[in-house]
Amino acid sequence: MLGMQTRKESVHALVERTQPSPWEREETFAETVHDWLQRSPAFGISMALHFAVVMALAAIPWNLFDEDEPVVITAQVVAPLEEFPDDPPPEEPVILEPKIELDEPIDAPVVPDAIPGEDDPSEEPNMVGSDSDNDDRADTMLNGAPVLGIGGPPSGKVGGRGTPGGVTGGVGSYNAEVELGLAWLADHQNEDGSWDADGFQHTHGCQCDGPGSASQDVGVTALALMAFTGRGYTPARGKYKRTTARAMEWLRAQQNSETGLIGEDLGHAFLYDHGLATLALCDLYLMTRVPMLRTPCQKAINYVGRARNPYGAWRYDVPATGDNDTSVTGWMVFALSTAKDAGLKVDNEAFTGALTWFDEVTDTSTGRTGYDRTGSVSSRIENVNDHFAPEKGEAMTAVALLCRFFLGQDPEATPIMSKQADLLAKLPPVWEPDAHGCDMYAWYYATYAMFQMGGRHWKAWKKSLGPAIAESQRTDGHLEGSWDPAGPWGYSGGRVYATALMTLCLEVEQRYTRVR
Repeated sequence: MLGMQTRKESVHALVERTQPSPWEREETFAETVHDWLQRSPAFGISMALHFAVVMALAAIPWNLFDEDEPVVITAQVVAPLEEFPDDPPPEEPVILEPKIELDEPIDAPVVPDAIPGEDDPSEEPNMVGSDSDNDDRADTMLNGAPVLGIGGPPSGKVGGRGTPGGVTGGVGSYNAEVELGLAWLADHQNEDGSWDADGFQHTHGCQCDGPGSASQDVGVTALALMAFTGRGYTPARGKYKRTTARAMEWLRAQQNSETGLIGEDLGHAFLYDHGLATLALCDLYLMTRVPMLRTPCQKAINYVGRARNPYGAWRYDVPATGDNDTSVTGWMVFALSTAKDAGLKVDNEAFTGALTWFDEVTDTSTGRTGYDRTGSVSSRIENVNDHFAPEKGEAMTAVALLCRFFLGQDPEATPIMSKQADLLAKLPPVWEPDAHGCDMYAWYYATYAMFQMGGRHWKAWKKSLGPAIAESQRTDGHLEGSWDPAGPWGYSGGRVYATALMTLCLEVEQRYTRVR
C-alpha cells in the first residue's frame, strides 16, 4: 500500500511539473473578464448591459428609415393617334357672363318642354357700332396665337360676341341688316329646330320663294345656327335662346352615336354637311362649354379624322379613296381649328396634310389655288350652274388663304398669302345675281380671309362688301331680312343658305379678332 501511494504521488508530481506555471501561460480574454466580474460585480453588470444595448442597436436595419430617391418617369409620344376618346376628362370650365342656366339639368337631353322659353324680342342687342378704318388696332392681337381664335369671351378671341348683339357692329355697322336677317331665319325655323332648305315656307302667310335642295337640311341648319352664335346669341343668352337651343338639339339628334357622322351618308357631298354641322356645334361648345356637347363634338371630329386621306386632305368618300379637293378640305380645317380652340382632341397631322395640299395646288406665280389640281377652277355642274363662269372666280384661293391663317402662317413670312389677297382684291363683291360676281360662297371665305389680312386689303374689300350685301337685302313683305339665293350655289342651299351666309359676312368684325 505504501509503495502504491508513493507511486501515485510521483505521477502527480510529474504531471504538475509538465503543466506551465500560472505566471508562465497567457491568460485569455474570457478569463480576464471573468476575473474582473468576480472582483467588481457592479462594474461587470454595467458593462454587460451597455454591451447588450450596443449590439441591439447595431442589429436594427437603419436603411428602412432612409427616404427613397425620387423616381423620374419620362414618356414620349411615338406617333399621333388616329382616333381619340369620345369623352375625355372634363377640363376646367370657362364661365361666361351670364352663367349658363338651363331649365333642366345640363346633361339631360333638351326636349321641347325643357328648351328655353319663347324668344324674347325685348332683349335687344347692343347696337353700338364702329366705322373705324383703323384695322391694325392693338386689341385685335392674340399674342402670336397660331390659329384663328373662335373661343368664348374669356379667351379674348371672339370680337364682340361676349355681349349678345355685339359691341362692334360688324361690317360698316350694319346692325339693322344683321338683326333683320336673324329675324327672318328665326321666323322660318321648323318647330323641331331645323331649317328646311326646300320647304321653309311654313309660317303663316309666308310667300317666300327660293327653295334649295332637300338633301341640304343639315348644312343650312348649321349655317343658320352659326349666324346666331356669330352675333352672340346662344341657348342661354340673348333673345334667341329657344331658336338656338332647338337648332343645337336637332343637329345632335342627327348624329350617328357609333360613327359620329352628322346626317346621312347620301350623295356625293354629305361631307360638306358633316363639316358644317361639326363646325357649328364645336363653335357653340367653345362659346358655352356646355358638357352635353363635348362628346358629340369629339365624335364628329373623330369622323373628320377617319375621312381624311392618309398624309393628305379630304374629298367626298369615306373611307377616302386618295382624291383631295380644296373646297371640302376648307370646311374640315375650319372645323378642326375650332375644335382645337375648344380643347377637343385633334390630330395635328391633319393640319400638316392640309397645308401640304394647299401648297401642292397653288400656282406660286399668281397665288391662285386650284380645286383638285394646280390650275383648276371652282367646280361646276354641267347644265346646272356652269353658266356661272368659274374661271372668273377665286373661291378656292379664298379658301386656301383663310386656312393658311388657321394653319399658323403669317403673310409677312409667307409671301404667297399677299399674292392671294391681291388676287381676291381684283374681284370685289358686286351684286350681280346673274353673273359670277355674286358668288356668295366665295364672298364668305374671302371676307374672313381679307379681314385677317387687314390693312389695305381689308379696307378695300369692306368698302365693296357692305353696300353689295346691304343693298341687296330684301325689304318687302315676308321676304324682309332675307337674301335671294343668287350665284352658282344658290340653287342648292336656297334662301336659308343665302341669308345665313350674308349675315355671317356682315358679322365678321364682331365674330372674330385677328390672329396677328
